[in-house]
Amino acid sequence: MKLKKLPILIAFSLTAFVSCEDDKSKTSDPAAEIAKVESEYPLDTCVVSDEKLGSMGEPFVITHEGTEVRFCCDACVPKFEKDPAKYLAMLKK
Repeated sequence: MKLKKLPILIAFSLTAFVSCEDDKSKTSDPAAEIAKVESEYPLDTCVVSDEKLGSMGEPFVITHEGTEVRFCCDACVPKFEKDPAKYLAMLKK
């Protein structure tokens, strides 16, 4: 009776092992993902104040009509919202 269950146990163990290997290949390094996103942003300065992003702490990020916009601080957002087209043009250059 025990010998009949052994192949089933082996098959189950191999399936679990293969599943774990597949999961490892799909996961990526979160730091690498963040670096990739940061490298895709076209500016290293605030679109409103022209201050270096990160000079006042973490950049403040919003999404305006599907476009990510980064600011040096949250105080720049109201200025951006008064004339977003002006500032979005800077991102597209």
